[in-house]
Amino acid sequence: MDLVPPTMTRPPDGRARVLVVDDDPTVAEVVAGYLDRAGYAVERVEDGPQALAAAASARPDLVVLDLMLPGMDGLEVCAKLRATGPIPVIMLTARGDEDDRILGLELGADDYVTKPFSPRELVLRVESVLRRSRAAAPRGGELSGAGLTLDPAARRAAKHGAELALTLREFDLLAHFLRHPGRVFGREELMREVWGWEFGDLSTVTVHIRRLRGKVEDDPARPRLITTVWGVGYRFDTAVRDGTYDGEKTPEHEPGPATRTGAAPETGPPGGRP
Repeated sequence: MDLVPPTMTRPPDGRARVLVVDDDPTVAEVVAGYLDRAGYAVERVEDGPQALAAAASARPDLVVLDLMLPGMDGLEVCAKLRATGPIPVIMLTARGDEDDRILGLELGADDYVTKPFSPRELVLRVESVLRRSRAAAPRGGELSGAGLTLDPAARRAAKHGAELALTLREFDLLAHFLRHPGRVFGREELMREVWGWEFGDLSTVTVHIRRLRGKVEDDPARPRLITTVWGVGYRFDTAVRDGTYDGEKTPEHEPGPATRTGAAPETGPPGGRP
């Protein structure tokens, strides 16, 4: 299927449009029902090709996307959707599919919800992602530091003049760091202040830190801009010494407990390093 930029249209009543992609009719019906009662205009499709066709016809404000779809799986659908533009995506995943969830985040998904899930929780996640994606231009003017420049109003970022392809969350995360250079943030703080969530799986933050490092660091394996403060969190350093490493070794373990708030400790993503 040829990917063309979808037309941004709104339902006549102005409601936000949510596309639900799930081949399980029971799950799709429950999700659509809750979202409809929450005030969203919902369209349901059963597989990847239908999802791409629906998104090409009229760009949704957000996509709720099942990971396990027949034929074209959710990861491929997510990648193709992201190729058309910054469409917010929330993935529905089965418990135990941690590697696939992390890969989904790396492909640009904004969040995931694990089955079985609370429909009310999903609605809250949808509201949170949409609130961030359609918020007015972030406060303040252009941000800069360490060769990076961000224009919050235009949602554009560049490194030494070369434009960076950042997802919604990556942009917000980098903007947050640039507003607070030298300050250490724990992952719970970042989840609360960048994602706007009071709870959630902290590996979401870990994956986005890793993705952002891959785009702004000269050597992501030895980060000098976004450094890890072991046992505490992450710090953005704008005063990087030319030609030298700042001496802070990125630890093999995540900063602080890599847990869902209130859950038992768990290890970070495969590879050990964010």
